[in-house]
Amino acid sequence: MDEVIQKNHDQNEIPAEDEINLLELLQVLVRRRALIIRLTLAAAFLAVVYSLLLPNIYTATAKILPPQKDSGGGTAAALLGQLGGLGGGLAAGLGGSSDLYLGILKSRSVADAVILRMDLATELKNNNPDLLRKAIAAMVKFQAGKDGIITVTADHKDPRKAAMLAHTFVDELQRKSLQLNLTKAGTERQFLEKRLAVVKIDLKKAEEDLRTFQEKSSMFKADDQIKASIESIAKLQAQIVTIEVQLAAARQNLTDESPEVRSLLASLAQLKKQLAVMTGVSGSGGGIPSIGSAPAIGIEYFRKLREFKTQEAIHEQLTRQFELAKLNEARDSSSLQVLDDAVVPSNKSKPKRSLIVILATVTAFFCSIFLVFIKEYLAKLSPEDSAMVAEMKGTLKGMLRRKKQF
Repeated sequence: MDEVIQKNHDQNEIPAEDEINLLELLQVLVRRRALIIRLTLAAAFLAVVYSLLLPNIYTATAKILPPQKDSGGGTAAALLGQLGGLGGGLAAGLGGSSDLYLGILKSRSVADAVILRMDLATELKNNNPDLLRKAIAAMVKFQAGKDGIITVTADHKDPRKAAMLAHTFVDELQRKSLQLNLTKAGTERQFLEKRLAVVKIDLKKAEEDLRTFQEKSSMFKADDQIKASIESIAKLQAQIVTIEVQLAAARQNLTDESPEVRSLLASLAQLKKQLAVMTGVSGSGGGIPSIGSAPAIGIEYFRKLREFKTQEAIHEQLTRQFELAKLNEARDSSSLQVLDDAVVPSNKSKPKRSLIVILATVTAFFCSIFLVFIKEYLAKLSPEDSAMVAEMKGTLKGMLRRKKQF
């Protein structure tokens, strides 16, 4: 019975021995307070010295508003809408996606242009292009907000160079986006201009042929239905020519598998099918008589009249599209809007010296407490444990010596 009571008494004493005594912990901290204070003050002093040695960094900010998807409204939008699918290609630019413009800002070509303009290779004393791009990527950040506005922030030791860096990136973004927009608009305008020059010659020739035929032969009055057939055929041929011009321009930058080219090819095939029906090549004219059904006495006149009307319709359509292409090209030249230009900052943004000192001091304080408890634990080790620790220290020192020898 006494043995059972003694066993229960020993079991009750075990948790009491395992409990952490806060008074003993406080006693350790008080006894080794000098070490804690020295380490904390030393860390605070080093943090002050380090923060004072850090150079001041200034941040310049610029904000850009990308063009909206429904930009170019008013008269331009109304005119482009009149061309339907043809005007849609002219109205399309880079669009209003902020992600697209962020991609341009982060592109290698823009970074290289900024490095060259600001002569950063000389400033950073490095001619490695990859390292220069990494350096400039660390200095300049880009961010797009939910409202679509793009913010460009540039950090530099010199406040003027920080503003210049942000401004140069904005300027290069405008140049690059303008170049990309004008590549398509300019190509379409060039194709239209060349085709229009040829059509003017063909129109003049058709007009002279018709006048000469009327002078040499008696005047033949066309039937109203045949006139309608001729005008319809002329309009279809004019639409075919304009789509062919737009298709040739699109193929300069796109493949035949792109949605835009495939849509143009489908429209072109449909128009050619309609033209074949109306000219009597296949099927019925759908209520409009074909040229082949006209009396033999007026076949030549109808052919010359059809040629004249076709060239006239093509000239009118291409002239209209050419003016819209020029309008679209001019509209693309000012698509980006700079809301806030980069200005020279008056106050530094980095480093936050007070925060550095506070964080270093607090971290050193807690680390010194942890070190004090470790030293206290090692001081209370049994002789066997002390021997094991000494053996581990000797092993580590031997490893370090061998590494130094190699």
